[in-house]
Amino acid sequence: MAKKTIADVDVTGQRVLMRVDFNVPLDKSGHITDDRRIRMALPSIESVLSRGGRLILMSHLGRPKGKGFEAEYSMKPVAARLQELLDGQVYFANDIVGDDAKSKAAKLNDGETLVLENLRFDAREEGNGADFAQTLAAMADIYCNDAFGTCHREHASMVGVPQAMQKKPKVSGFLVGKEIKYLTDVIENPEHPFVAIMGGKKVSDKIQAIRKILETCDQVLIGGAMAYTFSLAQGGKVGKSYVVQDDVPLAKELLEFGKGKLVLPVDTHCGDDFSATCNKKIVPAGAIPDDYQGLDIGPETSKQYAALIKNAKTIVWNGPMGVFEMPPFDAGTKAVAQAVADSGATSIIGGGDSAAAIEQLGFADRVTHVSTGGGASLQMLEGEKFVAVELLDNA
Repeated sequence: MAKKTIADVDVTGQRVLMRVDFNVPLDKSGHITDDRRIRMALPSIESVLSRGGRLILMSHLGRPKGKGFEAEYSMKPVAARLQELLDGQVYFANDIVGDDAKSKAAKLNDGETLVLENLRFDAREEGNGADFAQTLAAMADIYCNDAFGTCHREHASMVGVPQAMQKKPKVSGFLVGKEIKYLTDVIENPEHPFVAIMGGKKVSDKIQAIRKILETCDQVLIGGAMAYTFSLAQGGKVGKSYVVQDDVPLAKELLEFGKGKLVLPVDTHCGDDFSATCNKKIVPAGAIPDDYQGLDIGPETSKQYAALIKNAKTIVWNGPMGVFEMPPFDAGTKAVAQAVADSGATSIIGGGDSAAAIEQLGFADRVTHVSTGGGASLQMLEGEKFVAVELLDNA
């Protein structure tokens, strides 16, 4: 599944249209509060600029209505921050496919960058409008996809544009290249023991990923609220814990399918209220009192999971073990994160809450790969093929 990357094409004097994920958080005054997504795209950006390419960047930001300009979702602050991070000139287009964007794209010199206005100001982006995609495609000589977080979306910038650039190079950026490598290649041919750690709320959200991973892994460690649905499926008592009754049959199916590989908690840290100051108990799994709810895996489970992780050669982690934002119910997630960081294994952290947890706990530089896409990473773990990725040139 390996794809050509931006490093594999000659960009000198060429206009490169790069889809990035600059969906950064802004405060009420329009200042960027976390520029991590911009900084993560810099290797791909600098690869183009350092070799004399002319770069056109496109991204969405927030959830505009798709009916035109909305000041709070403008890409202008992003362009300003990028200018601070780069040595070269960064221009900003006040539209996407209008006269300003076309004119500025045509006038770019080698080593210069143009940031287009928010793609989602135009409804044709999410609707994959052919005319919108063709106009974007006509601006450039090379297409580059470095926005993994939207690779599962069949939007114009992800699918329509590369389709319209049939005879032109279509490559991945370095971020997307890493995601493909770790979320498909490594998992399809893992070094054993291969341990997967699955948390989150709903069994139905993870069932396909769990089934797929069970085909190649040695153990799947279950945590998070979905552990209580598994407990209910085994006839256990879950008190006021979060469970999805409709998921109980799915849990029973997975218990049968994953016999010998599916590992469930043996104890639960629970409380009589969803708060840090509630009354707390540690009880055996499946024995939660009626007026309590499970909020984390218990200490014995943490020890058992850490021991399995310690011996692993490949680890995939998607979803926290408990309410990691609220001490003391962050203990299970902390124990798992510490074990993953200490393991020395090839460790792949799914996007979303598990990525946030590994960042907050300071272990991001001690794992092999932290995915940049929550929904996209889960779908790729499920074995789904993305049209946006399939359209890129094979290596």
